[in-house]
Amino acid sequence: MSGHNKWANIKARKGSQDAKRGKVFTKLAKEIIISARLGGGDPDGNARLRNAIQAARAINMPNDNIKRAIQRGTGELGGDAIEEVIYEGYGPAGIAILVEAATDNRNRTTGEIRHVFSKYGGNLGVPGCVARLFNRQGQITVPGEGLTEEAVFEAALEAGADDVQSDEGNFLLFTKFEDMNTVSDAIEKAGLPVNAVQGVYTPISTTLIAGDNAKGLLKLLDGLEDNDDVSNVWSNFDIADSDLEAIED
Repeated sequence: MSGHNKWANIKARKGSQDAKRGKVFTKLAKEIIISARLGGGDPDGNARLRNAIQAARAINMPNDNIKRAIQRGTGELGGDAIEEVIYEGYGPAGIAILVEAATDNRNRTTGEIRHVFSKYGGNLGVPGCVARLFNRQGQITVPGEGLTEEAVFEAALEAGADDVQSDEGNFLLFTKFEDMNTVSDAIEKAGLPVNAVQGVYTPISTTLIAGDNAKGLLKLLDGLEDNDDVSNVWSNFDIADSDLEAIED
């Protein structure tokens, strides 16, 4: 497993700061705000908002927090406007990094992201410099408990998924980005539970790194994830398990 999925697994093993509830609440609230602003406050007619609410409830975000975020997005509550920004750059050994952020102050966030890249041996690039190295896809997470691989694969293919991967007790179903909610609905109608639906950037190919380059890259990715304005970080690296174990020791 490589790229973002590798990074997700590393974060889980390291107990990343992003696992702190307050930080997760902040990031998901911003996603709810943006979703409601762009598509309205009714989750039945706004698939992105529905997905964001589903993710928020999965980590037990209070309903009042969710409601306030929706109201802020629709303009019922005041507050600075939040916009989405994508940053692109390079890490050690030329590893491509794509950062999704949600901010109410683009200049502040850009300065902070640039500082993190520089601090850990990378550099912030210009728009479009690495986006071509990733595919935009939909990802549906199905909890694996009580399900057989055969049953999930059969339901996924019938629903129109392009690929299925097993990942840390879950099944990850990959779809075309524009099809992810249609496929998710079909999966649920087939009787399978869905934990999360999100757009992801998957690397077209990966680059193997090791040693100091690997250590520096993981610190850079950690630093980016630790920024409250950063929603997601995607990268096209791979790292051998033996090298990862040596870094963690």
